[in-house]
Amino acid sequence: MSETIVTVNERNIRVAEAVCAAGIEPAIRILAADAKTAAAAAEQLGCEVGAIANSLVFDCDGEPLLVMASGAARVDTDVLARHLGATTISKANPKLVLTATGQVIGGVAPTGHPIQLRTVVDETLAGYPVVWTAAGTADSVMPLTYPQLLALTGGVALPVR
Repeated sequence: MSETIVTVNERNIRVAEAVCAAGIEPAIRILAADAKTAAAAAEQLGCEVGAIANSLVFDCDGEPLLVMASGAARVDTDVLARHLGATTISKANPKLVLTATGQVIGGVAPTGHPIQLRTVVDETLAGYPVVWTAAGTADSVMPLTYPQLLALTGGVALPVR
């Protein structure tokens, strides 16, 4: 019988430390394969795609904005801009994502960033007893409750579509 070796990345450790500092027990799970989409993560976890909290970084009037959005539907940046009183919200380029979060697209966790990001948390995630977020790498996730996600990010609950 072969043994599976699981390697924990330093980004996973940074996320776990931030989660602990927020008073939440980290339960990071390393998946069998990268899950760069909500559908891929949901398939591996055996949950609804809507329970996957995508970590999306946007350029909001020249500043990074983290949106924790349900994987069930796309974010409507016009709706988001109206709620935030922003002029322009657009998808962040990979360089802005890495600079703002210290993580790459596909593995951005809701915490463990080099700077505190302004964060919006999709209200529809409140309908799930557990939401799954990335944990710093494309092959890692962690379960949180909606209140934990709000507390961990310091985010504001808003509709994003």
